[in-house]
Amino acid sequence: MDPHSLAAALLLGIIEGVTEFLPISSTGHLLLAERWLGARSDLFNIAIQAGAILAVVLVYRERLAQLAWSFLGRHGRAAALEAGAGAALPAAGDVPGLHQPPRDYALKLGLAFAVTAALGLLVKKLGWQLDDAVAPIAWALVLGGAWMLLAEHFAARRASVLGERARITWTVAVLVGIAQVVAGVFPGTSRSAATIFVALLFGVTSRAAATEFAFLVGIPTMFAATGYELLDLLRHEGVGGEDWAALGVAFAASAITAFVAVKWLLRYIQSNRFTAFAIYRFALGAALLAFA
Repeated sequence: MDPHSLAAALLLGIIEGVTEFLPISSTGHLLLAERWLGARSDLFNIAIQAGAILAVVLVYRERLAQLAWSFLGRHGRAAALEAGAGAALPAAGDVPGLHQPPRDYALKLGLAFAVTAALGLLVKKLGWQLDDAVAPIAWALVLGGAWMLLAEHFAARRASVLGERARITWTVAVLVGIAQVVAGVFPGTSRSAATIFVALLFGVTSRAAATEFAFLVGIPTMFAATGYELLDLLRHEGVGGEDWAALGVAFAASAITAFVAVKWLLRYIQSNRFTAFAIYRFALGAALLAFA
C-alpha cells in the first residue's frame, strides 16, 4: 500500500467533495489537481463523484421523501408516517420550494433532468470532449464569476420590486436542464453555479430556492451520468488493476467533505450573497492565466 498514492487519493476526494456543490467547478479543480498529483482511472473519478452524490442525498433525504410521497397523495403520506419513513417529512415553510405543490415541484425536477439527459446524449453522439487545457478552464472560472455577480444583481433588483420569489417555473426547469449540459461541456463553468444562477436570472429571486432546485436536480443527473460511465467502463475496459484502498479512501473523503460543504453552504446563503465565490473564481482564474 503506497502512502503517497493514499495521500493523493485523499486529497482528490476532498477536492471533489468541497467543489462539487460549491459554485467553483469540481471538474476544473480536479483537472488542475491531476496535473500535479497524476491522472486517475475512470473508475476512481466515478467513485469520488458517487461519494458526493451520496452526501447530497443524505442532506436532502427528508425533502426527497416528501417529493416521492406527493405522488401517492394524502393516503401515501399517511402510510409513510405509519411506517416511520415519513416521520420527519418537512412541513410547509421549512423548505424554500414547499410553498408550491410538491408534485408540481417534482415534475419540474423531472423536466429539468429530461432536458439534461436528452441534450447530454446528443453531446455524446457528437463526440464533444472535455478540454483539459489550463487557459479554457481559467476563462470559464472568470466568466462564471462575472455571470454570478450579474445574476445576483438582477435578482436583487427584481426582489426589491416584486418581493422574494421562490416558485420554480417550467421555463426555469428547462433552462436549468440546459445549463447542466453547458457546464458539463465546459470545465471550469461549475454545474451548481450554472444552474443556481440561471434560476436567479430567469425566475426566482431567492438564493435558497435556486440552490435547492439546483442541488435536487443534480441528484438524478449525477446518478445517471455516474451509472452511464460505470456501465461503459465495465463494458469496454473493466476494472482490473485498480488500487481499491486508494479508491475507498477517496470515496469516503468525497462523501464526508461534500456533506459538510453542502450543509455549510445552505446556512451561508441564508444571510450572504455568492460574492465571495465570484471573487475566488476571479483570483484563481487570473492566477491560472498567468501560469498558462
